[in-house]
Parts: sequence; C-alpha cells; structure tokens
Amino acid sequence: MLATKVSRDVPAGRESLKLALYDDLMVIPYPKQRIALLETKTPGRLLIHEIYRSLQGESTYAGLPCVFVRTTVCGQRCVWCDTPHAFVEGEEIAADELLSHVLAYNCPLVELTGGEPLLQTEVHPLMTALADAGKTVLLETGGAEDIAQVDRRVHIIMDLKCPDSGECERNRFENLEHLKSKDEIKFVIASRRDFDWTVETIRKHKLDQRHSVLLSAVHDSVALVELADWILASRLDVRMQLQMHKFIWGAKSRGV
Repeated sequence: MLATKVSRDVPAGRESLKLALYDDLMVIPYPKQRIALLETKTPGRLLIHEIYRSLQGESTYAGLPCVFVRTTVCGQRCVWCDTPHAFVEGEEIAADELLSHVLAYNCPLVELTGGEPLLQTEVHPLMTALADAGKTVLLETGGAEDIAQVDRRVHIIMDLKCPDSGECERNRFENLEHLKSKDEIKFVIASRRDFDWTVETIRKHKLDQRHSVLLSAVHDSVALVELADWILASRLDVRMQLQMHKFIWGAKSRGV
C-alpha cells in the first residue's frame, strides 16, 4: 500500500463565501496533484484502496450485507472527509481479477465507493459485469463527475456538496437530468448554513419529489437531534440517515 502523507489543501478564505455565490454552473477543475496517481496507472487496471464485506451503513440499503470496493484517488477535499487515506493509498488490480474477487464473496449487494470511482473509466465495465452477474450494484459518487455513461441498472447515490464541505462549487447540477427515479441524492450537513442551502436546493429542483433524498450530520458539528428538528420543521419529504457502521464499530475503524 502507498504511504504518502495526505494533505487536505482546503483553499483559504472559503468559509467567507456567501450562499449567493453558489450557482448551478460553478464547476471548476481539480488541482492536478489530487489526481496525479491516476496519470501513472496502467490502462485496463484499477487503483483500489480496499475490498471488504460489511453491513451497508447508509442509503436506503442500510443494514444489508454488502461488498464494498473502495477506489483510490478523489479530486475533492471535503473538510469533514472520513476516508482521506483513500486519496493516495492503494494498489493496482486487473479488472477481471477484481471482478472474480468480488464475486467470490457471493453477496447480492455490491457498492463502488471511494475516493471517487468515476475518475477511473475502468469502473464502467466492472459495474456492467457485476450487474450482468445478477448483483445489485450501488455507486457512491461525489457529484462532480459526469454520470451519463453509468449503466442504467446501477443504483446511483450522488452527493450534492454543501457550502461548508469546501467543495460546493464543483457540484455538477446537470447530473440531475441523468438520475433515475430509483437513484438517491445525499447531503452532508455541517452547519445551519448547510441545511438552509440544502432546503433551498431541494425545493428549487424538486428533489424530494423525484428521488430518495438523504441527509446526514457531520459528526461533532451538528447534533443528531438538531438535524432531526430542522428536518421536521422544514416539512420536506427527506430521510435522515445515520452512518450505522460508525455506531457499531466506531468512527475510526477501517474496512467496516
């Protein structure tokens, strides 16, 4: 496994940005150093951080046994990210070998997560092969990559990054037109400002009428009871979710 030190490299002054600055068209490129590892990756192979079987801790599939395939490298640097080790730690594996590894678990539910899976084009044939094998395939993606080419059988769980994530300007809102009714949209809430932005975004795009919408609280930033009260007061048809695996195995545990 790679052992390079991770830098969050959050731009200075981001906290002073106002909600009005966040527009649907604000998608900016990543700093090159964030995705540099992929420039030397062998074509046809995937850079994988870890593969493991656990209980799904989030989404409408929470509580089900699931095989997780976590890819290495992410172009975003959310200030509350709980998997920064996936930015740079990983090993290459051939696509067919990875498929065989996942199928060997004999688990009906498989999730590709990261990192950011869609930064590696090889994930597309992998997801198709898993769906062909009869698996229910979940894709967790950060919302900045184009989802148009994702196999329509895949269940997409897409983030829309809130202002206090530090990555709000990379939201690719045109992805909303490619989501299916069964797909899910996730907001991670770090403050009241984030919640207000979430409510505005949900109402503007009628997201709660089109998809399952998931709201999570950032640990140590927003109390669960606080988020619950905000959701109830908003009268939006959304789902509050907990990261179940963190309650079972602890917030710092890996491979769960």
